[in-house]
Amino acid sequence: MRKIVLETKGLTKRFGNVTPLDQIDMQVREGEWVSIMGPSGSGKTTMLNILSCLDTSTEGDYILDGVNTATLTEKARVAVRREKIGLIFQQFHLVPYLTALENVMLAQYYHSTIDKDDAREALALVGLSPRTSHLPSQLSGGEQQRVCIARALINEPAIILADEPTGNLDEANEEVIIALFKELHRAGRTIILVTHNPELAEFSDRVINLHHGRIQKDVQV
Repeated sequence: MRKIVLETKGLTKRFGNVTPLDQIDMQVREGEWVSIMGPSGSGKTTMLNILSCLDTSTEGDYILDGVNTATLTEKARVAVRREKIGLIFQQFHLVPYLTALENVMLAQYYHSTIDKDDAREALALVGLSPRTSHLPSQLSGGEQQRVCIARALINEPAIILADEPTGNLDEANEEVIIALFKELHRAGRTIILVTHNPELAEFSDRVINLHHGRIQKDVQV
């Protein structure tokens, strides 16, 4: 059986009298694709922020690749996020004055050392070899999202976390990104994806439905 790379135990987040996450118990195994779905206000964004170490829980444990992030200092959480997590956002967050290649290399810079050849390979993996020298403004929305995926992959993270990766794309570019995630899954990548898109979720191994901060369903696809 594949090892558990991510686990939450009693994960809870409170903001005063509001509890957007309430006692979340979840396990994700190596190479698994899990989609998280639910209506607005169900706790998806809060959960992703904690899983990506951008925020912390009020109670409970979050164990990522053997490290209990709930016990870490802010500096240590930054290191975990940098070394173990590949983040893909709905908003692309590319540096506008850097080329596609330089945007990918920037992620290398914050991780360890810069390797231009590795960055080129990451862009080739997402089909952007001819566009390495282009600025974000010279790329389509789908191409910018593929740069984001290359940037997320460059440091070989233990897990990929994606927040509505097709949310800002037209149908044609959405199909390209869906195909890319399917290929990443076939290659054995571990993926947790927050989405409203049932067409994207149907390719995952499991779908977790959140409702009022609790897991309503956790079903195999």
